[in-house]
Amino acid sequence: MIKTLKRKFIATAAVSAFILMTVLVLIMNIVNYCGVVSESNSVLDVLSQPGAPFLNESPPPEPKEAFDFIPPGMSPEVPYESRFFAVTVSADGEVLQSDLSRIISVDEESAQDYINRALGSGKERGFIGDFRYSKTTAAQGTRILFLDCGRTLASFRSFLWISVAVGLFGFVVMLLAFIFASGRILAPVAESHEKQKRFISDAGHEIKTPLTIINANVDLLRLDGEKEELTEILQQTERLTRLTNNLVMLSKMEEAEHTLVKVETPLSDLISETANSFRAPAAQRGLDYSTAIEPGITADCSPDAVRHLTGVLLENAVKYSPKGGKLKVSLAAQKKNAVLTVFNTTEEKIDEAALPNVFDRFYRTDSSRNSQTGGHGIGLSIAKAVAEAHGGTIAAKTQSGNDFTVTVTLPL
Repeated sequence: MIKTLKRKFIATAAVSAFILMTVLVLIMNIVNYCGVVSESNSVLDVLSQPGAPFLNESPPPEPKEAFDFIPPGMSPEVPYESRFFAVTVSADGEVLQSDLSRIISVDEESAQDYINRALGSGKERGFIGDFRYSKTTAAQGTRILFLDCGRTLASFRSFLWISVAVGLFGFVVMLLAFIFASGRILAPVAESHEKQKRFISDAGHEIKTPLTIINANVDLLRLDGEKEELTEILQQTERLTRLTNNLVMLSKMEEAEHTLVKVETPLSDLISETANSFRAPAAQRGLDYSTAIEPGITADCSPDAVRHLTGVLLENAVKYSPKGGKLKVSLAAQKKNAVLTVFNTTEEKIDEAALPNVFDRFYRTDSSRNSQTGGHGIGLSIAKAVAEAHGGTIAAKTQSGNDFTVTVTLPL
């Protein structure tokens, strides 16, 4: 259980760390990208101002005149250092005027391609490759400015890959830290769990001795004549003995997660044998008892543990089925697993919301059950421990509320 808890803790921490690093990297790159777009738009706004002294049809400006076009916060050198080209097109898309003097990587043919794509986009601003374009209305038609953002986009991409690499590195470091720290964090839980298991195991062995003595003395007293009180004492000591044995069994199964001795076992024969041993109790309650066990299934498992698991499920099914109810046991091979299913009708209505708790110790779906049923609410806990000790799973479900199905999956 502690190993499973440790794995869940590491997995949860790892997912949380991954989400955190992903969000941080995403936010940083979104902010960076927005900065690139904002800076490009600012330069385009300056270049597209009426009378801006940056195009070849305007005379070179005087220094003070040039500063009038520069917004606060922008270096006055930025518009003059920028590489761009401008075109003016008519309403039908004909190029009326073009200026390619401020860029050498674009010729007339490639400029026409950029113009067509900008006009076809239907947007006032956007990116085409490494160029950011902006449309403005001019006297002759529409002026389109194309700003070369290659260097800023290259810096953005470089920052993107560096941030992703740093994020992955940070995630790996955090994951290693979680793995290293998980043992210390869960140490109190592990210690408490070990003490609990030791207590159950020790208490179970300590209780066995007085129970054995009580049973022996009751048997001696009954030799002198049967008495109702002695019979009741014997029944209760037998019930307490079963509870003690079940607690010890549960403790052993939880400790046997990685130490259980498994051998190749004819699973079909083992399940059939166990199922047949419950035909008489089922017949006494008038149950419609049927089996559907696929022959020839073998598995690496502990025969005693699997037999105990099957017995627990069938005992519960017989005990809580109404007279005249149905009980069915089935076993089938599905892919690389053996699937054992025990179905029975129930007398009391089962709340579907209670199903996740049926494998908890001492839990009962029907709170009115008492010692008359002979149950302790620990049988399904043992079944779960056996299944998990074999690396399998166990689940419970109900279809109508008056039936109960337990499905056990064991690896072959």
